Formats: sequence, C-alpha cells, structure tokens
Amino acid sequence: MKADFDIAANNYDDIFTFSNIGKAQRNIVFKNMTPLLYLEKKLSILEINCGTGEDAIKLAKLGHEVHATDISEGMIAVAKAKTKLKNIAFTVQDINTITEQTFTKKFDVIFSDFGGLNCLSKTQLEHFFNSANTLLNPNGKLILVLMPKQCLWEQAYFLLKGDPKKAKRRNTNKSVDANVDGVSVKTWYYNPKDILSLTQDLYKKEKIKPIGITIPPSYLENSILAKKPLLSIFKIIDRMIIGEFWAKYADHFYIELSKKPTKVKHNET
Repeated sequence: MKADFDIAANNYDDIFTFSNIGKAQRNIVFKNMTPLLYLEKKLSILEINCGTGEDAIKLAKLGHEVHATDISEGMIAVAKAKTKLKNIAFTVQDINTITEQTFTKKFDVIFSDFGGLNCLSKTQLEHFFNSANTLLNPNGKLILVLMPKQCLWEQAYFLLKGDPKKAKRRNTNKSVDANVDGVSVKTWYYNPKDILSLTQDLYKKEKIKPIGITIPPSYLENSILAKKPLLSIFKIIDRMIIGEFWAKYADHFYIELSKKPTKVKHNET
C-alpha cells in the first residue's frame, strides 16, 4: 500500500485536493468541525492518512498543534515541502503499527479525512480504534471521514453506463480494488452503523453527517457535473441535506465520536 500511494503522491493535489469536487467536499468537512476548531482552547491533533498535508496545514494555521502521519514517504515529502509552520510535524507512519508508545504525548483529536480508513479491513479498523483510544486525552474525539456502501451518485452513474456490477461494487463486506491515480488499492466500505458497532464500547456518538450527497465523486471531476452552474447548485443542496439518515447514501460521511470515560473497577469485599 505504501508504494501505491507513493506513485499517486505527485499528482494527488491536482487530481483531488485542488479539484472543484475535492474543495467542495473538504469545505463541508471543515464546516462540520467548526464548533470544535474555533474554541478558545488550542487543540493537540493527530492526523492519520494525511496525504499531501492540506488538512493538517489548515488546522495548524488555525493555531492548533498538529502531528500528521501517512504510510507513504512520497505523500509526506510533498506535505513537508508545502509549509514551514512551527506547530506542525509530518512523519511516515503505518496506521497498523500505532500503539500507545508510538507518540510521546496524547491528543485531543485524532482525525482522518477522505477515506484513508477505508484502506483497513474490519480487523485492522478495530485494532485502530483500540489504539486510538489509548492515545486520546479524556473526552478526546475521533473525527473520521469514510466512504459508505450505498453512494447514490455511484449507483446512478454506473447504471447509466450500463454497468450494474460496478454500481453495486461498494455494497459488500469484501475488499474492492479501487483506482487511485491508475493504481489499484484494496478498499473496504463501511456504513455509519458499521463504525458505531465497532466503537460502541470505547466511544460515544456525537454526530454523523453526509459529505457529498449531491456533490459527485471525484472521478467525475472532468465532467459537466463538476463545473458551474451545476456544481454550485449541488453545493447549495448539500448544505441543506445534512440529516444523519443520508450519510450512508453520500460519497463520504463524517462521523464524530468522543472517548468514553474509563470505567474504574472496584475490588469486591
């Protein structure tokens, strides 16, 4: 997987980060994070799967202390070249090897954007949630953006192209080979209820929101759907359709979880 994303690193910003669709979906993510990011208290944030660092840099510019990680040396190299901010650090880190001892401090927020966690199997994802819990401060938060199983845009697009198999490709518990800049990457899709099931013992649900219910997936960037006036209309509709119900039908969904208090065991007498 590391080599896969190394190949994609140099073109990733052009293909997604600075694309019309990428910017539109990222704006919704940060809108959902606004109540947390503009508190008087500055946060200690760990970003997982940071890619080329765009989110990490934005968080650091807001004054937060950010440690951003990615498995890809290529992605981290691109990210480091973008900024000289003192309150941000980029390191190469495999999410599957993170433990309580990986970092020298704990964090107020652990953040992963745009489907980075979809590269993990259910077993790997469960391990991540357990490790993340040990790295969070009391009342710390997980903020995750993942790809669900029933994206309406994807179903409609491939059905119109006469490819019903691809229209249903997300709706499986098995891995799917997804295209990332010409490279095939194993991908698992999770609905919000799947994440809640894996996290119910350690975390409490704060909110779940759709990201891209009418804004289309990024592979439609070169179509008329990603240009004005259609994209402007889609942005307006996305600002109105914010109910949790729609999250599993969007291109991505936003889920915010807070760490549950540790239960104190009392010795029986």
